[in-house]
Amino acid sequence: MTPRDPDYAARVARGFAAQGFMALLGADLVSVAPGAVEIALPLRPELSQHHGYAHAGASWAIADTAAGFAAQTLMAASDGVLTVELKINLLAPAQGARLIARGRVERAGRRLTVARADVVAVAQDGRETAVALALGTFMTLPGLADAD
Repeated sequence: MTPRDPDYAARVARGFAAQGFMALLGADLVSVAPGAVEIALPLRPELSQHHGYAHAGASWAIADTAAGFAAQTLMAASDGVLTVELKINLLAPAQGARLIARGRVERAGRRLTVARADVVAVAQDGRETAVALALGTFMTLPGLADAD
């Protein structure tokens, strides 16, 4: 996959830093590559649901963001990205030290990009458990670059 913007990684980093919701959750941008983005979310009690597992909304949020920014890595410098649709399958209860969402572009088009995100829960010992699989469609917004 070839980025249309040579400065794609810095643009993704700026866009991620501008997302107040990711900051509220405590998520971190771990890596950016052409067609791929990884986001980590340390788990803490405030992100739990009533059984003590991480809330599915936390998995959904980082999956959407990882897949969306993976799509943006292949867009022109002046383009923004917006989620059109996101389907998520929850595979197992999310528990551990942190969640990691690995977004990856499956097909990049001129107007629509299909990307997926695999979300894993990472235990204290580093063992990973697949907790969610998301598949989404992301729209290119010409002329609407993300915040600098």
